[in-house]
Amino acid sequence: MGQTLSEKILSQKSGVEAKAKDIVIAPLDLVFVQDTTGPLTIKQFQESNFKSVAVPEKCAIFLDHATPSPSLELSNDHLLLRHFADETGCFISEVGEGVCHQIVAENFANPGDIIVGADSHTVTTGALAAFATGMGSSDVAIALALGKTWFRVPETFQILLTGNFPEKVGAKDLVLYLIGKIGADGANYKALEFGGETISSMSLSQRLTIANMAIEAGAKVGLFPSDEVTLTYLQSQGRGHKYKPLQPDTNATYEKIIPINVNQLEPMVALPHSVDNVAPVHQLKNTKVHQVFIGTCTNGRLEDLAIVAEILKNKKVHPKTRLLVTPASRNVLKQALKAGYIQTLIEAGAVLLPPGCAACLGLHQGVLGDEEVCLSTSNRNFKGRMGNPKAYIYLASPAIAAATALTGKITDPREIP
Repeated sequence: MGQTLSEKILSQKSGVEAKAKDIVIAPLDLVFVQDTTGPLTIKQFQESNFKSVAVPEKCAIFLDHATPSPSLELSNDHLLLRHFADETGCFISEVGEGVCHQIVAENFANPGDIIVGADSHTVTTGALAAFATGMGSSDVAIALALGKTWFRVPETFQILLTGNFPEKVGAKDLVLYLIGKIGADGANYKALEFGGETISSMSLSQRLTIANMAIEAGAKVGLFPSDEVTLTYLQSQGRGHKYKPLQPDTNATYEKIIPINVNQLEPMVALPHSVDNVAPVHQLKNTKVHQVFIGTCTNGRLEDLAIVAEILKNKKVHPKTRLLVTPASRNVLKQALKAGYIQTLIEAGAVLLPPGCAACLGLHQGVLGDEEVCLSTSNRNFKGRMGNPKAYIYLASPAIAAATALTGKITDPREIP
C-alpha cells in the first residue's frame, strides 16, 4: 500500500510500517522551546526529576517572543532559560537572532526529520518535508529528557495545486483561501499535504508561509515534498548534504483531496476575529487602518520584504497609519540591508523593529489602542491577540500590507502603480 508523506516519515523514523491512525514511537531530530513556553517546560522538566537532556545537540531554546524583554518578569524568565542551556548544553538563540521557526528552517530542519516544539507554529518547517509539530510544555519536557515521543499517525488531506499565481497574488492568499474553505477546525489532527504541478514553481519562502498556517486549520502538520527547490535552499544554508528526495507514493491513500487552481485566486484578507473569516480584498475597500505590521514567522522573510520594498519605493506611508516592520531573523535583516530593502522601507516611513516576534503576540512593540485596526502579515487575529481585546486585526499578504500602508485603508495591491 502506498504511503503519504506523514506515513513515510514516521515509518522511516520509527522502524515500523506506519499507517493512518497507528500509534508509533520515534526518535526526535530537534526539540525546542521559546521564551513564553520555555519556562513552564523547564519547570516541568525539573519537577519530573530529570537531570539532563537526552541529546543536547538536538535541543534548542529561543529567546524571540518578548525580545528585548519588556518587563522584569520576562527578563527573569530569560535568565532561567539561559541557565538551563548552560547546565544542559542545549543550543540557545539569543535576543535579536530572530523567530524560532525561521531559525529552525535556516539552521536545523531537513527532509525526513521529526521536530517537536512547545509552540503551535512548529509546523512551519513542514515546508522542508520535516514532520514538524507543536506539543504542550509537559510533553516537550518529556521529549527533552527522552529524545523520543509517541505519535498518532494522522490521516491526510491532499491539497492539489494547479496553475500559476496571478500578479501580486501569492502564498498568503492561497493559505487564507484554503482556511476559509475548510474552516479553522476543518483539519483537526490531519496532515495537510501539498502537491500538484504548482509546487515546483513555488519558492521555499512561499512553502514556509503555507506550512506555517496549517495549524490555523487545526492540522497536525503541513507538508511539502522534498525536491530541487528544497535542495537549492539547503545548499544556500550550507547543508546540501542533508538533502534527500521525499515524495508521497503515487498510490497513497488520502482521506480527502482538495483541488485548488491558483490561477483563479485573488488577494485575500482574514477579518476579525477568526482566521477562517475570509474575504477578497475588494470587499474591504475603504476599511480604515491605524497600524500595518509586516513580519513574523509567516511573512518576515527576505522575499516578503522585497515585495514590500517594491511597492513602497519612492513613496510615503500614509500620515495617519503606522508601519512596523520586523525581519524574521538576523540573517534576513542582513540580506535586506545588503539588497537596499531596509533603506527603502525607512525612507517610506516604516519603523524597523529587531528580529523576533515583536507585535504579533501583543506583549510589546506595537500593542494596539482601543478600537484601533491593524492589518498584519501574521497568522492569528483572534480577539486580544495583539494585546488589546478592544482592537481589530486583519490578516493579509505583504503586498496588501504595503498597499494599505500607503493609503491608510485596506487596498488591493494591484491598484498601486
